[in-house]
Formats: sequence, C-alpha cells, structure tokens
Amino acid sequence: MIQMASPWAFFLLPVPLLIWYLHRNRQPQLSPIRTPLFEHWQSIQAEHSSQNSNRFFQILFFISWIFFTTAFARLQWVDDPIELPNSGRDLLLSIDISGSMEEEDLKLNGRPANRLAVVKSIITEFIGKREGDRIGLVLFGENAYLQTPLTFDLQTVQYMLDESEIGLAGASRTAIGDGIGLAVKRLRERPEQNRVLILLTDGRNNSGELDPIEAAKLAKHAGVKIYTIGVGADEMIRQSMLFGTTKFNPSAELDEKTLTQVAKFTGGNYFRARSTEELARIYDILDELEPVEDKPEVYRPVQELYFWPALVGIIFFLLPYFINMLNGLLTRLKRTSQSNNSQQNKRKV
Repeated sequence: MIQMASPWAFFLLPVPLLIWYLHRNRQPQLSPIRTPLFEHWQSIQAEHSSQNSNRFFQILFFISWIFFTTAFARLQWVDDPIELPNSGRDLLLSIDISGSMEEEDLKLNGRPANRLAVVKSIITEFIGKREGDRIGLVLFGENAYLQTPLTFDLQTVQYMLDESEIGLAGASRTAIGDGIGLAVKRLRERPEQNRVLILLTDGRNNSGELDPIEAAKLAKHAGVKIYTIGVGADEMIRQSMLFGTTKFNPSAELDEKTLTQVAKFTGGNYFRARSTEELARIYDILDELEPVEDKPEVYRPVQELYFWPALVGIIFFLLPYFINMLNGLLTRLKRTSQSNNSQQNKRKV
C-alpha cells in the first residue's frame, strides 16, 4: 500500500503560481520579489523570448515542482503487517541424554519406544506452542553442554532437539547439577523477566561438579523458576530363559526427593511422567502455568520511495538547461555552416 508520510507538503503546490502572479503584477514602488530559482528561469526566458517557448518552460518548471512536492510528502510503500515475537519468557529445556534414557518402558504411537524418543515427540509439540518465547536447549549426561542458545527460531530448536542422541554428553553417568548450573548461567545473561527452566531426567545426580541443591540456590538467586520432570515407568515385565517372566522397576534410580526439592526451592513444581500420556499432560500443564503472551507486537515494513519523484523532478528541472544547450549548439553549428558557405561563395566569385 502506498501512503504519504507528510501529506501536508501538497499545500506547497500553488506556491510557484502565487509567486508568478505576484511577480507579474508587482507595482513599481514595491521591491521586486527575487529568488534564485526564478532568476534562473528568467535567464532562460530571455534567451527564448517567444510566448510559446516561455509557456513551455513554465509548464516544465511546474511539473518538476509537482514531483518535488511529492518527494517532500515522503512517498512510502507500506507492506502487510508482520507479527513480531512477544517479549515473552526466556525458557530453557534441560534434557537428560544419559544411557538410561535408552530404556524402552514407554510407548509411542502404540509401539514400545525408548524414553528419549518419547521425550523428543512430546517436547516438539510443546515447542511449537511457544511462539513468542525464547527457547534454548541444554543436554546433559556425564557432562552438560549448550545445544541451542536462547532464540525465537523455534524451528532451529526443534531441529537441534532431533539431532540429540544418547551418549553425546557421556552415557554412563548423570550430571543433573551441572545441567541446572549451565542453564542458570545462560538465563542470567538475559534481562530479568520470566526466566524458566524445565529439567527432565530419569535418574539421580552422580556426576559433575555442582550439587543439584546448590544449583537450585543459584537459580533462586538469579530469579530462575525450575520445573522438574521425572520420566520412566514404575513397572516393567521382562522375560528370560532362566527365570521366565519377572517384574522390575525401571525407574529405581530416579531421585524424586532431590527433584522435588529443586523445584520447590525455586518456586516451581515437580512432575512424575510414568507414561507418554502423563508426559503430554505435564507439558499441557506447563503451558497453563507459564502461558505465552496474548498480544503480539505488529510491525509494518516501510520502504521509502521519495527519491523516485525527486529524481523525476530533477530531470524536468534540468530539462530546460539541456534544451538551451542543444539550441545553442544547433545555432552555433548553423552559423558555422552559414559562414563556411559564405566563404565558399566568395571564393567562387
């Protein structure tokens, strides 16, 4: 859509006519109106004294003034509105990718699947709903590292989540405290507003340099709220050649006490996900506890076009110069030709 940023500039359109009228009807006792612009045009008119020529140059001048006035009005092209990301939450997902996440005690689309595959599926849906939040991804096993920094680019976060594999950070141990500490460090660099960490694990802290409770204290001091999720079934049936069918608890190593303390210490909650359905409900609850902003900011890209009418105005303004130069050149050529012809005629005589 085309619009004018300063439409009041069109009030200047009759100015040349007003100056021309006053200049034409000035009285002898009044001081003449002198402007460099009109002195230039007077000089041109002096060389082209015919009435038709004067009128032609006046028309060119007025046309150039119309384009200059349009440029003064700041012609703009305004694109369709674009919704900008809200100033929502800075939300980090800290995901356990230790070896225990290979346990196939959950189901995905009705089939047995390991814990990490189920977590990826549920979190992908969760990320897709967080338009307006900055999302980041921290992975931890024996060590913790930042997989994706905080960003509005949710597609990149989902892609990096899909690229996460068990064992990338070490498969034998779990550094929950370091996973919290690294996330807090990244969140602390952001402006102090709605800093949230969602930590998911299936075990207990048995690696790393930072204790989970100490990490929770750092999080509270930095204004970070932590939601913890313990994932894994409580019961699983295993068949063997020697003992037949046996039941066991695949989540025996899950430290629910510590995860509960970490969450409560920072003002968050601890959730237990024993199945895929429970894990999906937990992320629905998190959507309710930490909702996305309702009113996005709207931005309309504006492209300035004033230089185009200004360029056309300059062309019309300089056109009399070129016409004058061309007429002068033709006149000189004509006089030279006449002079040469005259000299040749004298020689013949």
